[in-house]
Amino acid sequence: MTPSIILTCVIVYSALLFFITWLTSRNATNETYFIGNRSSKWYIVAYGMIGASLSGVTFISVPGAVGINQFAYFQVVLGYILGYLVIAGILLPLYYKLQLTSIYTFLEQRFGYWSYKTGSFFFIISRIIGASFRLYIVVNVLQTFVFDGWGVPFWVTVLAFILLILLYTYEGGVKTIVYTDMLQTSFMLLSLLLTVVLIAGELGYQLTELPGIISNSNYSKIMFTDWQEKTFMPKMFFGGMFIAIAMTGLDQEMMQKNISCKNIKESQRNMLTFTGILVVVNLIFLCLGALLYLFASSKGITVPGRTDELFPTIALKYLGGFSAVFFVIGIISAAYPSADGALTALTTSFCFDMLGLNKKTEMSDQKKKRIRYITHFSFALILLVVIVIFRIINDEAVILKLFTVAGYTYGPLLGLYAFGLFSKKMLRDALVPCICLISILITYLIDSNSSNWFNGYKVGFELIIINGLFTYIGLWLISKDQTTQPAIVNS
Repeated sequence: MTPSIILTCVIVYSALLFFITWLTSRNATNETYFIGNRSSKWYIVAYGMIGASLSGVTFISVPGAVGINQFAYFQVVLGYILGYLVIAGILLPLYYKLQLTSIYTFLEQRFGYWSYKTGSFFFIISRIIGASFRLYIVVNVLQTFVFDGWGVPFWVTVLAFILLILLYTYEGGVKTIVYTDMLQTSFMLLSLLLTVVLIAGELGYQLTELPGIISNSNYSKIMFTDWQEKTFMPKMFFGGMFIAIAMTGLDQEMMQKNISCKNIKESQRNMLTFTGILVVVNLIFLCLGALLYLFASSKGITVPGRTDELFPTIALKYLGGFSAVFFVIGIISAAYPSADGALTALTTSFCFDMLGLNKKTEMSDQKKKRIRYITHFSFALILLVVIVIFRIINDEAVILKLFTVAGYTYGPLLGLYAFGLFSKKMLRDALVPCICLISILITYLIDSNSSNWFNGYKVGFELIIINGLFTYIGLWLISKDQTTQPAIVNS
């Protein structure tokens, strides 16, 4: 698999994306960019969201982690189901009722200025770190296995990816992303299924034999019952539930696509369809992980010390050129949705929540569009810088810790929205940023010392629950009664 072939794949694939961009961004307005004119087809949104939800982390890391934790991750996926039901039943009706473009304006209507800015700020920070990390994983794999051999500097590879994503999203926004996500999901799933078929063929298995072979292997255990470990079933299940609520239902990037549907019923249909597909696709990724380890054992392949390298190693070196081409296309398809949706959501959140463009009625649409362009390009530059910093650090443990920090920021959002939905109290709004920061600090201390403080107990996916709970308690401490409640509460 030569770098020239890889580059050809990237160019052809990108050309297809630009063709879709041209089709979807003609006569685009600010409303097209931000909410797709509220005309997106629910089934296209549901299908495309698969690619946006999985990202390069799932594409590479989930199969590799099977060698360590077997199918433990599926406990998290089962928790997702309950979380997505909460989104469909509680959050989506709220967003449609209020006709929100930025979902964080709910916090302004419910509590006030500082709550609103705090929610948006935490989203922006977490999305910058999260999107950069997801894109870094993919670009780093391509750099290691392909472009280093061609002498291409890492920053040039990142710049090329960022520019491509920037060019096909800056005009059409959400309307473009809904359709490009559909294309990218298709290629990602095609790459996944093709790899399963090729490995099964190499091992001499029929596809109908795979369920039995995988279930009888040493990699298929799902339920874990050691309460001290991070893989303990209740930790992962309820952690998955609240991760889904926070990182999808309270995430501008994911919800921006949902609220671009015509009405609430179509948006809910989209969410439920997306849930079903996502569960099946994650299960297939776990099955692929088991097959990768069975293949490595059968062929005498040394498993890399970093499990993230197992899938690319086998796909690029042991399954032939056909597999390599589709792996590259699949990994690019996993990278693009992570960054394109993030750029659009970050631009939307900053323009609405920080700059208040929607409230500046005296400003012309042309000037608003110019500000939107500047914001979009600025966030693209920020992503580039953060990804290059990850490369400079070149320490997996530190980078993973930074990614965990991004996860911390969803806890305050979870606490804020829970308090807004399930309490009728108002807040001393100016104190909200302090409460959220204190909650993060307390959660970090518990996470760092849980093994010593709680008899070997290790905090895992339930970290977001702990963070959200402390935020809720802190908000209750600064709450106050109000005789007349906002219309949003009583309605």
